[in-house]
Amino acid sequence: MIESWWRVLKHQWLYLNPLDSLKTVEKLAAFYVEQHNSHLPHSAFQGQTPDEMYSGTRNHIPQQLQVQRHAARQSRLEANRALSCRKCEKLVSSGS
Repeated sequence: MIESWWRVLKHQWLYLNPLDSLKTVEKLAAFYVEQHNSHLPHSAFQGQTPDEMYSGTRNHIPQQLQVQRHAARQSRLEANRALSCRKCEKLVSSGS
């Protein structure tokens, strides 16, 4: 698991920036660690950040995301069912 984290740190953050000194690398790594732990939600934690999981705060997030997923799905279904095209309308009207 830690190998995956290091790979992401290197390939999606450090290698995108000029690494001209050790101080720069330390600063970039510290920033990434802070962002990773306090701002980036993780699917393994059901949408919570590592800090939220560790401290036990915001336990309502998984339920809130479930409600939002259900509402988004219903909205997509309604929007898609309301769509029609001329070809389909001709088929429906001629079949009646």
